[in-house]
Order: sequence, then structure tokens, then C-alpha cells
Amino acid sequence: MKRFALLPNRVVSALALMLTMGTAQAQVDGALKKSVESALASNPDVAAKLNAYKASNDAIDVARAGWLPRVDLFAGAGRENDRITTRNPQSDTVNRSGIGLSLTQVLWDGLGTKNEVTRTGHERLARYFELIDATEQTALEAARAHYDVLRFRRLVQLAEDNYVQHKYAALQIQSRFKAGVGRGVDVEQANARLALAESNLATEQANLHDVMARYQRVVGEAPPTGAPLAAPLKQAIPASANEAVSLAVSRSAAVSAGIESMRAARAAVASRESAYQPRIEARLRGEGGKNLEGIREQTRNTTAEIVLNWNLYNGGADQARVRQQVNAMSQAADLRDKACRDVRQTAAIAYNDTRKLTEQLAYLDRNTLSIEKARDAYRQQFDIGQRSLLDLLNAENELYTAKRSYANAEYDLGISYVRAHAAMNQLLAQLGLARPTPNEPAADNWSAGQDTPGRCPTTSLPQATTARADLDARAERIMASVPAPAPKAVEPKK
Repeated sequence: MKRFALLPNRVVSALALMLTMGTAQAQVDGALKKSVESALASNPDVAAKLNAYKASNDAIDVARAGWLPRVDLFAGAGRENDRITTRNPQSDTVNRSGIGLSLTQVLWDGLGTKNEVTRTGHERLARYFELIDATEQTALEAARAHYDVLRFRRLVQLAEDNYVQHKYAALQIQSRFKAGVGRGVDVEQANARLALAESNLATEQANLHDVMARYQRVVGEAPPTGAPLAAPLKQAIPASANEAVSLAVSRSAAVSAGIESMRAARAAVASRESAYQPRIEARLRGEGGKNLEGIREQTRNTTAEIVLNWNLYNGGADQARVRQQVNAMSQAADLRDKACRDVRQTAAIAYNDTRKLTEQLAYLDRNTLSIEKARDAYRQQFDIGQRSLLDLLNAENELYTAKRSYANAEYDLGISYVRAHAAMNQLLAQLGLARPTPNEPAADNWSAGQDTPGRCPTTSLPQATTARADLDARAERIMASVPAPAPKAVEPKK
């Protein structure tokens, strides 16, 4: 224990956290998991995507109805007047009424129904992948909101501590001034810094209110109180940026939805082209009544026929619809490629943040510890008159800024891991949550095939890093170019 006492408080806390990780991990992850789970259960975006998917299932049934016969019941009554010039009398008026059934079965429609079924099937898969993407993005937003609430609670606490230190300094200066050993300008300077600390505290409290409101919007309930900082989700993160980006593109539900939307548009082109071909129908009609078709004493009429209808010209509308759908297919391909680029960017940035923030936290920790030691030394020197009040207040503000930067980096690191998992479509799996999506058999063996994004760069980005040894060498060269200070002359003893 004596050896531990020599370590900085922050390091001791880290060791204690490691020793209790097995117990605390379930609680920490449980708070984050609960936030995400509540968001998925109540978020309107997820519900909207689910309803869109259900509607796409009904659209398939609508398209399949084209393969089935159509049965109509009809009835009518009226008065009919016929005029035939070769008959005497030339006009005849009869009262007629009847009721009947007609059955129509399409025999050939240029494969229009088949292509419509194909189109709606691809649209259903597109809606399904959009639902998956919505659940992953909602989980990401819920996790981000969870971290931000914890972040700003921590920043409010730091701002409160900063205010307390400035209030203490102001009270100390006022006490000295009243005792006649301080200056009035020091009192004004201390009060000015105290007002700045109050402003910072008010700003952090307002920011906390805003992120709590965002948490409530995303999750659907008020944020929990007293939730600790969750350990970063480091599991299942690839070893390289290229691997992370490749996994993100291959697993991306947004890219898959874009591919299915393009396939649906392609099937819609074929469906439009069916209008160029004839339509053949089998029709069966039976009717019973009085004076049917205006013929006296006719009480029954039955018809069975094959009807061909071939539109030869309709003002060029069919050609225009085909061109319109071809352009829509090109638009869908553009959106697919854009989705791929967006996923690559998101994955590359999130992965890089996990690495850089981990490195940055170590530097910020050293920075905070050094500034804290300097502040304590400045306070001791100020108490004995070797430091000015301005030096002490500047050190206090510098320490507050350092602690604030460390806290932000700490929460940014947690969010960066969450973003990386969401980019690779595995955030829910890492949180131990099942995806609240219906079973879609067509997605089990889904493949992009030949429809992979065509304008999505695959080249890896160079790392924007410079070796520390090179930077140290530059500093040493500058140092070598500066003349060494002359030694201080020693005065002879009198």
C-alpha cells in the first residue's frame, strides 16, 4: 500500500477500476444498454421504418394479384330505345333489367405482372435494410446521447469546482485587503475571474439541459441519474483501418438498401416496357334478367371469349415512362454509390478517432497532472508572497481547461468506439441486444452480386503522423542554433 501511495491519484483510481472491472462492467454496460434498448422500443424513426417495411409486404400482394382472375358482379335496370330504319316499326322501346357475373383472367401482359412482383420484392428488401440501418443509427444516437449526458454532468462538476476555487481565491484576497496587506486591484481581478467562472458554470448547466432534452427525444424518457462512465466498447474492433472500412462497406445496411432500390428501379424499367406488347385476356360472362341487351324476351346471356388488345399509339406516353424509369434507375445507382462513400468516410474517421484519442488521453493525463502540480506550487508561493495573484488565477484557469479537455477526450473516445461499431453494423451485437426486426428469409443469403457500388474509392488514406524522433530532432536543431546563455558572474565575498 505504501508503494501505491506514491502514485498519482488518477493512476490509483485507474488501478482500482481495473481491480473492480468484473463487478462494475455489468453495471456500466447495463446503463448504456438500457438507454439503447429504450430508444429502440419507443423511437418514432424505427417505428416509421417498420411500418414502411410492412407496407412493402402488402405491395407484393397487390402485384401478385395480377396473376389471379378478376371476378365482378354487376347489375342494372333501365329503358332502352332502338331505331332500325329497315324494320317496321322503326323504333322499339323496352324496359330491361339484369344481374350477372364476369370473370377475367390475364393470359399475357408482356411480363408486366412478373416484373411488378420482382420490383416490389426488391423494394421490400430495400425497406428491410433501411429498417436495419434505422435501428443501428438509433442505437448510435442513443449511445451518443447517453455519453453526452454523462459528459456534461462531468463538465458541470468541473465548472462547479472551478467556481469554488475562484470563490475561495476571491474571499482570500478580500480578507487580505480588509487586513491592509492586499491591494484593491487584486480584489477587482479576483472578482473578474470569479464572474468568468460563474459564466462558465452557467454555460455548462445550459449545455447539460440541452443534451438531456436530446436524450429524451432519442430515448423517449429522462436520462438516469448517477450512471457511471461506461468502459469503451473495444471488442471486435479490427486491427487496421483498411479492414474496418472494408467490413463497414460489406456489412452496411444503407449500401444494401441502395442496391435493392437500384434493382427495384431496374425491374420497374422492364415493367414499363411491357406496355409495348399486346395484352391477352380470357373472359367469361353470364347474365340473367329481363329483355337483356334490349332484346325482348331474352332472359339469359352467356359469353366466353379470348380478347387481345394491343395499343399502337398513346401519344408517346409509354416511351416517356420508360425513359423516366431509366433515369430513376441511374439516380438509384448514384444514391447507392453515395451511401458507400458516406459509410467509408464514417468508418475511417471513427476508426482513426479510436486510435488517436487513446494516444491523446495519455498526453492529456500528463498535461493535467503537471498543471495540477504547478497550480499547487503557485498557491503555496502565493501564500508566502513569491507569486502574484494573476499567476495563481491563470494557473487555476489552465487547470480547469486541462481537466475539461481530458474529460471531453475521455467521452469522445467512448463515442468513437460506438461510432466504429455502428459503421460496421455491429453496435447492437456488442451491446448484447437483439435487433428488433421481423424475419426476412430473402435477406439470409443476400448478396450484392454484380451491383456493388461502382464509384466508391477503395484506396487507403495515408496516416497524418510524423515520427516523434523527427520532431525531437527539429527541436534539437533549433536549440543548437540559439546561443547558450552566459554564466552568471559570481560576486566576490566582502
